[in-house]
Amino acid sequence: MSELPESALRVHQALAAHGIASPVVRLPTSARTAVEAAAALGCAVAQIAKSLVFGAGAAAEPILVIASGANRVDELRLAQLLQLPIVRVDAAFVRRHTGFAIGGVAPLGHPRPLPTFIDADLMQMTPIWAAAGTPYHVVALTATELIQATGGSVTELAQR
Repeated sequence: MSELPESALRVHQALAAHGIASPVVRLPTSARTAVEAAAALGCAVAQIAKSLVFGAGAAAEPILVIASGANRVDELRLAQLLQLPIVRVDAAFVRRHTGFAIGGVAPLGHPRPLPTFIDADLMQMTPIWAAAGTPYHVVALTATELIQATGGSVTELAQR
């Protein structure tokens, strides 16, 4: 796995630490967005797990939301769940708290674990494809593996 860039290698190592053997795959084209990823993989946009970072509360503590690529996150629902205001954050905030640039944010392998919420709609998808540290690297996971690797709470997060 030494041929992987450092950020993708970090994801590979985090997966291995959780006993997940799924390989990190390099795509021939960029997968910065869920639509790009689905096109490159030949799967449904709904199978793409997009990792989104928000700030929660007055201190804007980082919160990770893993949403189906077909869904928009209901930020009001997330705020109600946390009982804290939610704010959108910039790219520097995302990189500081995840160690990844936007477009390659993985659901794991962060400098420290983040409170994580997983879109319930992802639980119906097989496989689930997630970014693996760069816009060109992805990993296939089952719903069980996604929960296991992130410690995330599954909840209804899709804007309906």
